[in-house]
Amino acid sequence: MTGPAREPGKHWREEYIARINRVIDYIEAHLAERLSLDRLAKVANFSPFHFHRIFGAMVGETLNQFIARLRTEKAAMQLAANPKKSITEIALDCGFSSSATFARAFKDRFSMSATEWRESRNSSLRKIGKTVRNGGKTNSKIGEATGDLFSYVGGSNSRQQWRDKMKELLPVDVEVKELPELNVAYVRHIGPYAGQFEVFESLFGRLMQWAGPRGLVGGPDTQIMSVYHDDPEVTDEDKLRLDACITVPEGTPVDGEVGQMKVPGGKFAVAHFELDHDQYPDAWTALMGGWMPQSGYQPDDRLCYEWYRNDPKEHPEGKCVVDICVPVRPL
Repeated sequence: MTGPAREPGKHWREEYIARINRVIDYIEAHLAERLSLDRLAKVANFSPFHFHRIFGAMVGETLNQFIARLRTEKAAMQLAANPKKSITEIALDCGFSSSATFARAFKDRFSMSATEWRESRNSSLRKIGKTVRNGGKTNSKIGEATGDLFSYVGGSNSRQQWRDKMKELLPVDVEVKELPELNVAYVRHIGPYAGQFEVFESLFGRLMQWAGPRGLVGGPDTQIMSVYHDDPEVTDEDKLRLDACITVPEGTPVDGEVGQMKVPGGKFAVAHFELDHDQYPDAWTALMGGWMPQSGYQPDDRLCYEWYRNDPKEHPEGKCVVDICVPVRPL
């Protein structure tokens, strides 16, 4: 069965989007390796000369800028998440040829050294963990730290509202368990999404328009989820990547803007929530700033995702039943 017919111009644009998405997925999966122009052009099925121009025009960064940014941002996340791992180890694991090359790139990106970044991030997280363990009691400096660290989810809420919601949403039902690798079809968004319900509505609307006629919706093992590739505290808002996903059998044909990828499995902290649409940011904050610092675990650098367990329209209070899944490893 095929989906609805598309206009010729739209079809070709979607084909370009699909090829660039394949390259982005490939880069993310092989970030520690040497990523040559020829190698990535083959993934996109473009000639190297034209691929370089097309990538820059569609992504808004040159290929080299994009790869360097992802490597630097992955390193920044690891610096905070892996306090026992040396800076040199992190640099090499993220694809930098030497610690000196990494040091220059990091300073250019964040205007501070990797050591300074690690100290500032860990200091802020310790303050947030202390705030939560004290039941929301804080002094002004700690309040400023929590407001800065989670400003991307705060919206117009005051710090007092944030603390009240933290106490209300602090997840008591968190499991640490092994989750399987998932094969998903996705529609991707690049740009701001925090607090923008219409972004999610559009993404899932387009995904379901594709999946429904193909009989991929409603199966007993089907999972609907949002996958997050970037840390909003590290990546500029206009470059954040969000995927609306549905699990599909491996080898399912995809086309147009719909891509296919693997979401790695492994050990995850799985937090169970019932939320209003505007409470997702606070739930993430409660998990990462409340539960995580006192759990004995640290975040891993595999993909985070939200697993949607119900149709809010069928809930008596219109709540979203959701599992927030964060990859973890022991401290």
